[in-house]
Amino acid sequence: MYYYRLGNIPPKRHTQFRQPDGSLYKEELVSSEGFSGVYSNLYHINPPTRIKEIKTPVRYGPKRVDDYALQQTHLNTSKVGETGKDFLNARKVLLMNNDCSISICSPQQRKMDYFYKNAEGDEVIFVHDGKGVLISPFGKLDIKQGDYVVIPRTVIYKLEFEDGPLRLLIIESTSPIETVKRYRNQLGQLLEHSPYCERDIRPPHELITETKKGEYLLQIKKQGFLHQYIYDYSPLDLIGWDGFLWPYAFSIHDFEPITGRIHQPPPVHQTFQAKNFVICSFVPRLFDYHPLAIPAPYNHSNIDSDEVLYYAEGNFMSRRGIERGSFTLHPGGLPHGPHPGTVEKSIGAKETHELAVMIDTFHPLHLTTDSLEFLDEKYPMSWTDNGGESFHEINTP
Repeated sequence: MYYYRLGNIPPKRHTQFRQPDGSLYKEELVSSEGFSGVYSNLYHINPPTRIKEIKTPVRYGPKRVDDYALQQTHLNTSKVGETGKDFLNARKVLLMNNDCSISICSPQQRKMDYFYKNAEGDEVIFVHDGKGVLISPFGKLDIKQGDYVVIPRTVIYKLEFEDGPLRLLIIESTSPIETVKRYRNQLGQLLEHSPYCERDIRPPHELITETKKGEYLLQIKKQGFLHQYIYDYSPLDLIGWDGFLWPYAFSIHDFEPITGRIHQPPPVHQTFQAKNFVICSFVPRLFDYHPLAIPAPYNHSNIDSDEVLYYAEGNFMSRRGIERGSFTLHPGGLPHGPHPGTVEKSIGAKETHELAVMIDTFHPLHLTTDSLEFLDEKYPMSWTDNGGESFHEINTP
């Protein structure tokens, strides 16, 4: 990430910075990797350490399925409606391991009446459907369909969405979510051949400074609980901040695809990296232009990774029976590839208008109990000639 500042800050860090009444603003350093990683300095009107009450924590988290067979898996969440009342209980974790979790979220309530902090994981919210704003001490961040919203751990925030369809894909990471290392120079700047650049990254644009006293609920996720903290001043009491650590948005529609004469491997679609997994973006692009090119992907055996695809829009010519909002999990240890007939059918195709998010993990993923209601039991046999008869091409508006 790059340096950014918003609001008023003193000329030098860790020096006197006074309010109009003569009292000091309260400086807070938010840092990663102790004092060795990226950080930001925040300037509060009130001490960020001051709390009014700590209520009883609420148990929170998914239940893992431990006896699921090794098989290709399709979770058809295309028809799911509202998944819960508010943002937190509407988050349904479908896949998980010790490095990350993958959830769907379609809350009934469009505005959070509390603040939330994930104290143990970075979050990426992919806005499949919806439009709104993320509000945090760092300011307002407008978000819309197609956005990846990257929220570093410990950032306090709440979301407000407009009326209309709302569908979120949420990826939670136990390690920092970063831009791709091979696309950065030694100073961290994105290189010329990167599929996106700093101009595409949208920081918070408007600081919100609330000074009114009251009761403000902050729910903090850590170690299987939501910890309930009550503050008598709003977390949005910043007068200014600067640094490299802040929430941002990047649109999948601003990802510039890398193409070639023959079929390009999935790493060309990589958008973010974390420890033991990557996030990739499949976007509309021209197909391969070798005269004998086969646009459909070749068969592939994952020997040390699991592959998850979330299908957002378009016609995926290598898959049958996949709908808008479907997940496929192709686990390590099994080969996967195009469905029967789709390879020949792809020859001669010039372009694709597909849109999908891929998560490749380097440790096995596990289904959760919440995922079982979406399980497509026919999918593992869909590569046999007759097993795919009931499958149809992806159908999206």
